[in-house]
Amino acid sequence: MPSPWTVGFDLDMTLIDSRAGIKAVYDLLAAETGVPIDSDRIVARLGPPVEMELANWYPPDRIEELSGRYRELYAEHGIAGATALPGAHEAIAAVRERGGRVVVVTGKQTANARRNLDALNLVVDEVFGQVFAEDKGRVLAEQSAGVYVGDHLGDILGAHAAGALAVAVATGPYSAAELEQAGAEVVLADLTRFPDWLAGHLATVTTSAA
Repeated sequence: MPSPWTVGFDLDMTLIDSRAGIKAVYDLLAAETGVPIDSDRIVARLGPPVEMELANWYPPDRIEELSGRYRELYAEHGIAGATALPGAHEAIAAVRERGGRVVVVTGKQTANARRNLDALNLVVDEVFGQVFAEDKGRVLAEQSAGVYVGDHLGDILGAHAAGALAVAVATGPYSAAELEQAGAEVVLADLTRFPDWLAGHLATVTTSAA
């Protein structure tokens, strides 16, 4: 059963701004393979795992090889380009200060997601990578997450698939109106609003359970 004390977060454009590093890596991959890639277009729509993005630029028989190469390049060249988004540290702290658990559920490979988190001193309990949309719901359900915070329409699908509350932040490719239309129960401008929202949410849940 979902617990309001376990909160899941997406990574890219929810907790961190990884666009500079991702753009640099796609540019390196394009140079290596001789295949033009519009890296600006890619970083404007972050969310799905790299295999799904690479399928827009390469034939199917190269996706496995090049996704592995992308991740090698990202570990070496992409981590330093990421920054924590405003409110990210405080949002995680707000959960942990109340005795809750924080899990990151992301389309990014688990090892590289951990590298990003460690580099920015974002301390979480668990990290689960290479899942997207409804597949995130499976992980969130296994972790009994009652809240999932993300910036992508796929994050809303994942939250609902797990029976969790979908909290959307308008720091990614979608506007607040688009996130609300897609079914997010809560839409915040960014994570700076999250601690106050969480305090109110938990107070309501605790009162209802009494």
